[in-house]
Amino acid sequence: MERLDRALGEFRQMEELAVSDSPIHRLHPLAKFLTTVLYILIVVSYPKYALRAMPVMALFPILLYQIARIPLSLCFYRLRYILPLVCAVGLFNPFFDRTPAFQVGALTVTGGMISFLTLLCKGVLCLTASFLLVATTRFDALCAALRKLHVPSLLTNLLLLTYRYITVLMEEASAMTTAYHLRAPGQKGIHISAWGSFLGQLLLRSMDRAEDLFRAMQLRGWHGHFHYVDLPSFTARDAAYVCGGAALLALVRLVDIAGLVGSLLVR
Repeated sequence: MERLDRALGEFRQMEELAVSDSPIHRLHPLAKFLTTVLYILIVVSYPKYALRAMPVMALFPILLYQIARIPLSLCFYRLRYILPLVCAVGLFNPFFDRTPAFQVGALTVTGGMISFLTLLCKGVLCLTASFLLVATTRFDALCAALRKLHVPSLLTNLLLLTYRYITVLMEEASAMTTAYHLRAPGQKGIHISAWGSFLGQLLLRSMDRAEDLFRAMQLRGWHGHFHYVDLPSFTARDAAYVCGGAALLALVRLVDIAGLVGSLLVR
């Protein structure tokens, strides 16, 4: 029950965070979406041994987090359940790729170690960029921006409904968990023998709640598509943000900045 309540609190806190005021929040959702997608594509395009380019790519989201006044630690806290999965993706690379790359004292660094760290950095950077987009953009505005890109309305409707009513499912699960613990005081969690009936009841209650929500939507004139929020006009500032970000990311991708800085330090 405490976990569900904590999850509900974090969910509502994300909504409050998305309506804050900062130069990044005031940008057009489409500009932020395009820049985020471009950043993720460029990060993914690096080869598996390009570890020294990752710190340079990390400067872009770090700067945006500072401008948006969002603590970077909040991002890692919210993604605490996903980051271990990112680590597990390339966990076996050091065992399969044992080609020596360079020597650090008595330690031989292999290509598998470098590829593992590179893959880990790529995953973390993509997650931080995605979190920044969600933390600075209302979800309905983001869906409206997707419609501007001619994303099918079926997909945007599904995303918006899932986002809006996932709290309904969590509230139903919290109420059922509270009722279960009142009938089984002192028991930690839900006993395995009750899992089937608990999930079945949750499904039935969710379906009943969904029917009520659907009837309410029909009474309000819903005809298969949403009237999304009215997006502001795409201004010159938004275009400058997209073009400037694209130019900066292209420069970082095409020029080995880490190598140039290293050569200057050696001199």
